[in-house]
Amino acid sequence: MSPIEIESLAATYENASPQEILREALHRVENITLACSFGIEDMVLLDMLSQLSPNPNVFYLDTDVLFPETYALCNEAIERYGLTRLRQIRPALTLEEQAEQYGESLWQSNPNQCCDLRKVQPLTRVLQEYDGWVTGIRRQQSPTRANAQVFEVDHKFGLVKVNPLATWSEKDVWRYVHEHQVPYNPLHDRGYPSIGCLHCTRPVKPGEDSRAGRWAGFDKTECGLHQ
Repeated sequence: MSPIEIESLAATYENASPQEILREALHRVENITLACSFGIEDMVLLDMLSQLSPNPNVFYLDTDVLFPETYALCNEAIERYGLTRLRQIRPALTLEEQAEQYGESLWQSNPNQCCDLRKVQPLTRVLQEYDGWVTGIRRQQSPTRANAQVFEVDHKFGLVKVNPLATWSEKDVWRYVHEHQVPYNPLHDRGYPSIGCLHCTRPVKPGEDSRAGRWAGFDKTECGLHQ
């Protein structure tokens, strides 16, 4: 699709339901995939997508330092939704190789470089195989996501980016979870609205935005996937 077509879709589907946006994305972009972090938004999208497309195309980035609860939810989702096509995308370097080349606990000394090695580079490789990807971005999550469109051109990765939940509030997400009994990470009940890697995620404090628990102590709220 051309940038003009994508912009037109964004305007047309601005007030559409996530299911309508997903349905149109599947129709318009045949080679499309869901990037699933197993966070609450992505679990909602996985539930919706499984109803629209049998055995949907889904991948997740396994940084080797996800929470045990995240790995457990991944296994539960595979069984619940029959995800035989779920792809596990790993970094080129093991944690040991990364430590040898860049030093121990790189996430403490240079989190941007760690995210690049363990998230951005693997994502760049896998997205080269697709024409579009679906994400769980919501505008209310943080100021850096406030201008997200339901359909947009991803200039960084060169494909169509679809954000079906862009206009949804946190309450909308949880309402869907409870109404449809969607499995979710128990860390969400312990003050973790946004769940990333084990060493770089903490619970948020009252009044903080949902991304404040990521990379605490650094001037950083994004890993680079959506920048």
